Amino acid sequence: MASSVCKTLVGLRQTSSERQHRRISLPKSISTPTTTTPRRLRIIAAKSSTKITGRNLRVAIVGGGPAGGSAAETLAKGGIETYLIERKMDNCKPCGGAIPLCMVGEFDLPLDIIDRRVTKMKMISPSNVAVDIGRTLKPNEYVGMVRREILDAYLRDRAAAAGATVINGLFLKMDMPKRSDSDPDSPYVLHYTGYDAKTGGAGERRTLEVDAVIGADGANSRVAKDISAGDYECAIAFQERIKIPERKMKYYEDLAEVYVGDDVSPDFYGWVFPKCDHVAVGTGTVTHKSDIKKFQIATRNRAKEKIFGGKIIRVEAHPIPEHPRPRRVAGRVALVGDAAGYVTKFSGEGIYFAAKSGRMCAEAIVEGSENGQRMVTEDDLRKYLEQWDKMYWPTYKVLDVLQRVFYRSNPAREAFVEMCADEYVQKMTFDSYLYKRVVPGNPLDDLKLAVNTIGSLVRAHALKREMEKKIN
Repeated sequence: MASSVCKTLVGLRQTSSERQHRRISLPKSISTPTTTTPRRLRIIAAKSSTKITGRNLRVAIVGGGPAGGSAAETLAKGGIETYLIERKMDNCKPCGGAIPLCMVGEFDLPLDIIDRRVTKMKMISPSNVAVDIGRTLKPNEYVGMVRREILDAYLRDRAAAAGATVINGLFLKMDMPKRSDSDPDSPYVLHYTGYDAKTGGAGERRTLEVDAVIGADGANSRVAKDISAGDYECAIAFQERIKIPERKMKYYEDLAEVYVGDDVSPDFYGWVFPKCDHVAVGTGTVTHKSDIKKFQIATRNRAKEKIFGGKIIRVEAHPIPEHPRPRRVAGRVALVGDAAGYVTKFSGEGIYFAAKSGRMCAEAIVEGSENGQRMVTEDDLRKYLEQWDKMYWPTYKVLDVLQRVFYRSNPAREAFVEMCADEYVQKMTFDSYLYKRVVPGNPLDDLKLAVNTIGSLVRAHALKREMEKKIN
């Protein structure tokens, strides 16, 4: 039990067949990335889907983050008439910006968009006991640190180069298809305010007719509201970008810090992550949103000696979903990324899962439409959900349990940090996170880990009781 928990600490379970990156069938005129070997998929269109004549399938993606950008590129390469709507082309989401090593290769990311290659991490307990993590990393292994405005823009530009039409616009609402016997595949009508050289800052109300829609528009998704996807609990993330003196920046050259404790967050953690020429200092919470600025001040105070003399250059705040939405597909509309609720608890990872869900959803559309030649159906989109849940649902559930166990009190957090000092825990954790796979563990080490985990929790419980006695 303890072994499986640690192996999925920040990673996920996948079988060997699932680890192979799935490629879509592309038109002959489009070349596949050289970083992977293309594998042709067997195309099976729904029996009830109609053949499209005179044009290709039209799909709109609302939201231009990692999920939207990845979906748009995959659709455009797959022969789909693709539209990507994004309002803030320079959006700086309050995001730690950590990406696993496997994402660099899987999504063919250039190294120059990665600000820092983190090879060391300090996990700092409520009592300021620091544990160094990263001793098990190989020389070529690292956690990538990116700025969202750089990553997002790169993925959008790549989608445009593949043939997608990128629209600078604010999505307003969506009219559902007016189905009839004579036209069972009537379009969705998207209403948005377009911004370009002609309209200026005021914008212009416009409409767009499409056959299918992908909602990649974040935690406050308007697409999700239009399909009555249901509400979910959101955390609030708060982050400050701080320009610190160069001599202090040297300390964070390849190092990230994670702080845990009731002072920085009652149910999450605080972080100091290095960027190109500054550090991102932030925290988050679900249960005490009104106190987020107090938690942010505490995070800064915990790191004050290392960031003293710094200047705040940007302040960012944004909601982060805590669990998948009750409804993620309706008709020919699908949700991906934060709009679907794909941010893990405990670790708070979302970038990789956003990009992966966008690509998987787009692949299902390309496959179901026979490269844009047939109308897609809800059944086609549900294939994406089935595959997603099979691959990643255990990860979300295990991380939910870990958050409840180790973030419930300061003594429990002390136990968690104590566990992180174990090299076997570090190895299994990084293998899971960096490569999104689980490697077989050593049975003897698994047994030792189980004993150590129980011991840490017992000591945490005893410490909690002692603290309660002193208070009373």
